[in-house]
Amino acid sequence: MADYRAPRDDMDFVLHDVFNVAADWELAPELAEMMDVETAGAILDEGAKVAENLVAPLAREADEEGVKFEDGAVTTPKGYKENFRQLAEGGWVGVTANPEFGGMGLPKSLSAQYEEMLCSADIAFSLYPGLTSGAIMAIDSHGSDELKNHYLPRMVSGEWTGTMCLTEPHAGTDLGIIKSKAIPSEDGSFEISGTKIFITGGEHDLADNIVHLVLAKLPDAPAGTKGISLFVVPKFLSDAEGNLTERNAVSCGSIEHKMGIHGSATCVMNFDGAKGWLVGEPHRGLPAMFTMMNYERLGVGIQGLGAAERSYQNALEYAKDRIQGRGAKATRNDSAEADSILVHGDVRRMLLTMKALTEGGRAFSTWVGQQLDRSKYSQDDAVREKADAMVALLTPVAKAFLTDTGLESTIHGQQVFGGHGYVREWGQEQLVRDTRIAQIYEGTNGIQALDLLGRKVGGSRGELLKPFMEEIATFLQGIAGNSNWSKEAETMQKSLQDLTSISEELLQKAATDENLVNSVAVEYLHLVGYISYGYMWLRMAVAAEQKQAEKPYLASKVKTARFYFSRIMPRTHALLGAIKDGSESLYLHDDEQF
Repeated sequence: MADYRAPRDDMDFVLHDVFNVAADWELAPELAEMMDVETAGAILDEGAKVAENLVAPLAREADEEGVKFEDGAVTTPKGYKENFRQLAEGGWVGVTANPEFGGMGLPKSLSAQYEEMLCSADIAFSLYPGLTSGAIMAIDSHGSDELKNHYLPRMVSGEWTGTMCLTEPHAGTDLGIIKSKAIPSEDGSFEISGTKIFITGGEHDLADNIVHLVLAKLPDAPAGTKGISLFVVPKFLSDAEGNLTERNAVSCGSIEHKMGIHGSATCVMNFDGAKGWLVGEPHRGLPAMFTMMNYERLGVGIQGLGAAERSYQNALEYAKDRIQGRGAKATRNDSAEADSILVHGDVRRMLLTMKALTEGGRAFSTWVGQQLDRSKYSQDDAVREKADAMVALLTPVAKAFLTDTGLESTIHGQQVFGGHGYVREWGQEQLVRDTRIAQIYEGTNGIQALDLLGRKVGGSRGELLKPFMEEIATFLQGIAGNSNWSKEAETMQKSLQDLTSISEELLQKAATDENLVNSVAVEYLHLVGYISYGYMWLRMAVAAEQKQAEKPYLASKVKTARFYFSRIMPRTHALLGAIKDGSESLYLHDDEQF
């Protein structure tokens, strides 16, 4: 596998030239004194060193070795423990955490870039600090002062890590039917009992303690999701000073043997009357968990993005070096017996598709991160309200579309390698395997699509779409005089009209067709995804033209934008056709005819 090189120039371009995030930072009291363009650059430069020099070199060997499970204990691959300690000592576990508890307090638009680098380096390793960051956020947002003061400094420092324990053997997406119980104790704690499966980092040897966030039901819990509460359940109990005392009644029953992310421990966790403490209000555990999950879902999307970037770098280097076949006269090197495969049209198609999806995805993840920042930090009620709506709409798109296009990009990269892409030696097949899970966990992409169309668009009767549509329309009005991009602007305008029309049609038909939303939700999410990327590429193209003299490498950005609109944006036409079919063709078969 080629050495990983963090795309720092492109990260700076989207942060500052495209989205001007520093202007938002200046308006936020929590960020104004600590964050500016120079500081952000220095942080990302150091993050790049961590990803390139510390994490990436171990990814291949860690995949080969995997995690080991013996007598209830998990051993992570060689070097993981030492790397995690260095990561923690550098403050990289708490990059977004509250500075009050030792965190960096980075805005999400900035931390998204670091997360991408870490995922490009090694998705499996990135999961340990990633889940910890999410758990930190949930406790900080909803925990009592006592819980926050006790747990957060040690989690932010990386002394302790965190998990998210939702899924049970009989209950995945349908959390309303979980069976885990929480029985109140006289000392104010709770006895937590139940089994959770697919728990990432549920057991490992990287830190002294593991803090589990567990969904369970109190004895008086109402039925369904309204009866779920959230609890902190540590692996080891601790005294008031944080010194570990006795082992809690929490154990790992087994680990899963998986297709990919072999360096990440995926555990069955048993809670046998374990001592836990309530986070937030009784029966309000799911909203508290969603504080964490909105960020985690963008984080999972970034896993797809990170893998796509690594795949593109590997495939591009291979395509330049691999001499095979002859190009057309216009591209042929007559002084050599064969040409690099980079001259072949199909190889260029795959590489440019990867480039367009990856750079478009980087801009999109940054844009979503900016909305999260505005929602959290803005002093303007109108700005915050719009950002809240954008976050609600775009979170499922970020998770699903970034991972769907991420897998597409890793497969394209594998194809560029030919037979070498299928064998383990080159590492390309690892990216395919590691990326695949991102479409499944943290809510499958099909569930994300249902969330988008059924809950967000349908539940709001289309109101949540309006800020999204208005922002793009406003941008198109602003570049109306730019003849260089009139064709692409027209394409975007037509896409907005199509999205408006098809959304209204679906809202109308869904009233009489109960199968409709489930039948077209994935195509609808992809439609929104490609339109979002179109907006990203048009914004990047305009910004690149303005900066091209200063930054000559941006000439490639302009050309890639042309490619996106010529070769990828037309996918929306097929999606519209499928959506218009509704549920009809899916329900022609009787069950026994499958």
